[in-house]
Amino acid sequence: MNLPSHGSNPQHLFKSLGLSLPEKYIDFSANINPLGPPPALKEKWNDFYQEITVYPDPFAEKLRQRIADREQISVDSILIGNGGAELITLVARFLSGKKVIVAEPSFSEYEKACRANDCEIQYHSLKGPHFELRIDELLPSLSSADALFLCNPNNPTGIQYPVSTVLSIIQECERQNCFVILDEAFYDFLVNYESFIPYINKFSNLIIIRSMTKMFAIPGIRLGYLAAASDLIAEISKYQPHWSINSIALLAGELFLQNEEFIKTTQVYISEERQRLFTFFKKHDFVMTSSQVNFYLLRDSNQKEQKNLFEFLLQKGIIPRHTYNFPGLEGNWLRFAIKSKEENSKLMEVLLEWRQLH
Repeated sequence: MNLPSHGSNPQHLFKSLGLSLPEKYIDFSANINPLGPPPALKEKWNDFYQEITVYPDPFAEKLRQRIADREQISVDSILIGNGGAELITLVARFLSGKKVIVAEPSFSEYEKACRANDCEIQYHSLKGPHFELRIDELLPSLSSADALFLCNPNNPTGIQYPVSTVLSIIQECERQNCFVILDEAFYDFLVNYESFIPYINKFSNLIIIRSMTKMFAIPGIRLGYLAAASDLIAEISKYQPHWSINSIALLAGELFLQNEEFIKTTQVYISEERQRLFTFFKKHDFVMTSSQVNFYLLRDSNQKEQKNLFEFLLQKGIIPRHTYNFPGLEGNWLRFAIKSKEENSKLMEVLLEWRQLH
């Protein structure tokens, strides 16, 4: 099936299937904070409006300094980007023509961006339903690779890899002269997450990608940053267009860094709703990944393929993320974001209707 390669914008999904978009639907395909943006953003919105007639700071000095202070790293070790997607593209340009390993299933943009820059792609496949990351299985591939893309917690599974495993991989990659691009786009949905950013001072091969789009629910503004050794940041930043980040995004980013309470509230909400959903899934013979964030993979254990379930949900106005373009999944799972209580309850209602028919 020729389906869109990303979640959100469901009109494109329905068009590709030759269907009409329902008047009422719930989009579970985008992994955005269901609580919406922090209230402080709305309170400051009129003030931000005054800045649209002024060119943004191309060096994002204030926001970089705030992040540097928070993470206790050098300001020269930070590059602000127009969301994670731009940062992935910049890293791919930096790796142009190199041999790249992608631990799959994972975010499809790594492969897409690297192929556009003539990289040679090799998959390291993680096997479901646990999708465990094992260094002994990865090790043989590292000697011939220039870079490894690793998403932690992983998209689309929602699984967090053990700190010891990730550190061992970074250390081994350093010995093999292989970059590690660690995508932490969903790190702030985890309670008590142990950050890898302090390790950029120890490992010159480590590049960390962080998104502010997901937690703070600003996909329409877009904001993220890279953290790496200063010489790497200097090289990667050469590929970034001038005026890449708009003024409102920069101001919003500074504001968000003062909203620790909003992050904690989100973490508690997501944890409670995830537990409620997973209890229901287990009761009704659905299999899900051991996600620790705001999305998860799901499949009906009574169905070898999930195509019928996918189509049934679409007919009911429930829009999951298909997995046909995730190597290793090939449509045999569906990804769902955790939404509002009411929307999650509607999902359970429709899945119960499915279960009564199957």
